[in-house]
Amino acid sequence: MIEIFLALAVGMVVGFLFSACKLPLPAPPAIAGVVGIVGIYLGAQVWPLLANLFS
Repeated sequence: MIEIFLALAVGMVVGFLFSACKLPLPAPPAIAGVVGIVGIYLGAQVWPLLANLFS
């Protein structure tokens, strides 16, 4: 659980710094970014299942 809070804190600091420096955020649009992260997570979960199934 601490990892979640640390990731949130670091993300907020990065967002603050980029905004203060008037730079574009280093992230895709909100919905596309969330869907991409979910896709990466699901792909990481499916791979071991497929590896066990075919080995």
